[in-house]
Amino acid sequence: MAGIPIDSPITEAPWRAGLRAARANLIPGLILQAVALALVLAYYWHPPSRAVFEQLMALRQRTGLLFSIVATSLCGGVLPFIYMRSHPDTRAGYTWVSGLFFTLLWAYKGIEVDYWYRFLAWCVGNDTQVRTVVIKVFLDQFIYCPVWAVVVTVIAYAWQSAGFHWGPVLADFRAGHWYQRHILPAAVANFGLWVPLTCLIYALPLSLQLPLFDLVLVFYTLLIAHITRRKK
Repeated sequence: MAGIPIDSPITEAPWRAGLRAARANLIPGLILQAVALALVLAYYWHPPSRAVFEQLMALRQRTGLLFSIVATSLCGGVLPFIYMRSHPDTRAGYTWVSGLFFTLLWAYKGIEVDYWYRFLAWCVGNDTQVRTVVIKVFLDQFIYCPVWAVVVTVIAYAWQSAGFHWGPVLADFRAGHWYQRHILPAAVANFGLWVPLTCLIYALPLSLQLPLFDLVLVFYTLLIAHITRRKK
């Protein structure tokens, strides 16, 4: 799953814009991947860590969608919003209305991702064999994200950036090549980061996939927020 929008000039080729963003995020992205890998290895090879993960699995199973809503809205919406509000350079662009919007958006995304993981487990398999993981990663990164997940997220962020007015969003769409200008650069930028991360997510049991996604999400959104703040 990916979908945080990036800015790209209309005259720049999508793959160039994506690679430019990917290079900017290279070192933090590698650190994020290393942390995720360490967590997966700890689950399989470190008994004390596995015991903690099993408690998390039990909590996840008891709370169901409530866990998905609360954890994802916190990691994707609340914490990045607090970060941006705490800095004078970006405070004006992140009102409390925007904070509520981001919280609700990522609460919905938590439900969406939860059901997506369940759907993949139902139609592909609930094991962690290499074949199963590869199929899930392909469906996730090359079907679900470019067709739905990234599109919805980019539109939502564009609507927020336009002050919750649809006029500028529709005008940008009518300008032509909207998918090429906005979705393709975001998809290209995210492939290098999220394909390995998605492999690690699907290497865990179903009950731990969303918690790892949320942990990755909070660091990823904070990274994007930090880059945005520096640009401001």
